[in-house]
Amino acid sequence: MGKTVAEILDMAIQREEVAYDFYMDIHHKVDDASVKDTVEFIAGEEKKHKAFLVSYKEGKYGADSLRMADVVEYKLAEYLEEPEISQTSSSEDVYLVAAHREGRSHQFYSELANMHDDSELKTMLQKMANEELKHKEKMEYLYANTAFPQTSGG
Repeated sequence: MGKTVAEILDMAIQREEVAYDFYMDIHHKVDDASVKDTVEFIAGEEKKHKAFLVSYKEGKYGADSLRMADVVEYKLAEYLEEPEISQTSSSEDVYLVAAHREGRSHQFYSELANMHDDSELKTMLQKMANEELKHKEKMEYLYANTAFPQTSGG
């Protein structure tokens, strides 16, 4: 069953808040300075995405915006599901979950972009989708380097 555009945007806004907290939590837990910098940067990006979604929902994009009451049959909401991370999750698990999360965010913004005709808004949504894809690659890199650290033997 479809959800309204407003309901989907509410889910996405909440998800960006959760993502921000998720990355800041990693930031507080890890000691590695480069990992700290990476997750702090990505947390900042999620904050910007939330601000964009709030503006979108408030109709700041005028005629290009979707009507909030419209029901969307796209399976957008399924991209917003999250696996659980617990206190006992290893850093590899955290990076893997983060990679999956960013992959789903990429899908979400791509699908949302596809609902628009060519416009500034569509371009903005595609740009956000690409940012999420870069985050996914970054998390996969961190995962690979945590799960399979380089040994002195090469």
